[in-house]
Amino acid sequence: MKKFCKTYLLLPLLGVLAACGGGGSSSTTTAPAVLKSIAVTAPSNTVPVGTTLQLTATGTYSDNTTKVLTTATGVVWAFKGTGAVASIFSSGSVTGKAVGSDTFTATQDGITGSITLSVSAPWANVVAGGNQTLARRADGSLYAWGSNIRGQLGDSTTIDRNAPVQVSGGSLLWKQVAVGEQFVIALRSDGTIWSWGFNQNGRLGDGTTVDHAIPTKIGKDTDWAYVAAGKGHAFAIKTSGVMYGWGRNFNGQLGDGTNIDRLVPTKLTSPTTGGWLSVSAGDTHTLAIAKDTLNLYGWGGNANGQVGNGGQVDVTAPAKIGAFTWSSVAAGASHSLAIRADGSLYGWGYNLNGQVGNNGSASVNAPVQISTATNWAMVSAGAAHSMAVTRDGQLWGWGSNAESQLGNGGPDISAPAQIGTASNWISVTAGSAHTFGQRSDNTLWGWGRNVEGQLGKGDNTQAPVPVSIP
Repeated sequence: MKKFCKTYLLLPLLGVLAACGGGGSSSTTTAPAVLKSIAVTAPSNTVPVGTTLQLTATGTYSDNTTKVLTTATGVVWAFKGTGAVASIFSSGSVTGKAVGSDTFTATQDGITGSITLSVSAPWANVVAGGNQTLARRADGSLYAWGSNIRGQLGDSTTIDRNAPVQVSGGSLLWKQVAVGEQFVIALRSDGTIWSWGFNQNGRLGDGTTVDHAIPTKIGKDTDWAYVAAGKGHAFAIKTSGVMYGWGRNFNGQLGDGTNIDRLVPTKLTSPTTGGWLSVSAGDTHTLAIAKDTLNLYGWGGNANGQVGNGGQVDVTAPAKIGAFTWSSVAAGASHSLAIRADGSLYGWGYNLNGQVGNNGSASVNAPVQISTATNWAMVSAGAAHSMAVTRDGQLWGWGSNAESQLGNGGPDISAPAQIGTASNWISVTAGSAHTFGQRSDNTLWGWGRNVEGQLGKGDNTQAPVPVSIP
């Protein structure tokens, strides 16, 4: 009985010790956070055919933490459609294959997030002018962005756009576009020409001086082949080589021998029997190449020698510039650039910021060779800067860089300097103080001024170096 009592009294004591942790140990286990949702994001909701876009999946957990999900965490990417529109890879990258749309999903631990993307036709070409940009896709559709104060984007409004918007009407017939300071002249594949934007001095060519915020057809002819636009005047060349001009003519920039503005296309007398091959319009001057001889001609405002005839007096009719043959020409605000048939580059005109490219700053009244290279493929002139592409795909720039329009993040340059190291550039186009280039993969790149949204990247922040535009 005594022994029994000792055992009986000990049991509660052991129970008390165990409850207080005495004589042993214990640990607290926290339940792991559980994935609750997945958000899928992309740099853009549009991916052009042939280009790739990287998707990102971000998971939110039960403890309110977030984490980027990858193949290492177990995320699986897929598409909801047939895969005909785009391909998606295990890394979450999407490559456009055909025009259309599809929804792409990221799944992990039984949780799925999704995003719908549109696949657009690839960019075919781009043109910068003034403070706006227009670009054509391979399917013939036309998009615009930047300044729209006069309706020059053609979207039926006067609201600036910092991302591409389609030009009103949805036509798929656009073939070539010329962008003036605040207006646009465009050619369709059916041979008709259209205009929109600011119409002071009759620069839209429709017989009025009324602005238009949507494309308006000029006349009834269907045999137009080429268009060009300057600050306030414009030109169009027919398939026959006959050229017509309209708009402001105070400095004789229409080349019709007068200083009278023209509200409709007015025929320009050709100094040769073959007509005209191409034309480029600046602020107050014009440059053109004859179709049969490939000789260069200039006319219009010449205060800074931009016509290139050796003087500084305005010229109201085409004046032949030298005796060489030329392949392309570009008229800037008050300077000029041209490439000879042998691939050499020449510049002349206003040169305060080094835009002529001859390593000086004094105006030049006649063409001077720029560098000794003979592999220049194309050239474009802005308000005070110049850009060019060589036959091996390199990009070069010179002149003013006040708003980063050269694309190298540096100061003004008075002689050609290579921009970056890429060697797959196929074209370049200079606006007033911004620039666009296209690479061989059909991607568009913009840099420079962006106050009006002319870079099309969704904001109004200047870009000192080229940035890709979706």
